[in-house]
Amino acid sequence: MAKEKTPPPAREDRLKAALKANMSRRKAQKRARDADASDRDDGTKGDEE
Repeated sequence: MAKEKTPPPAREDRLKAALKANMSRRKAQKRARDADASDRDDGTKGDEE
């Protein structure tokens, strides 16, 4: 007799969705930082004079 898996409560669904959105946002930020860093690989450091 296999137990039927009950769906997770609404709170867990909200947390799962929030975590997924947060991870997507963080990955996009990292890609943007990496792209910005590769643009400055010419030996200069951003805003320094």
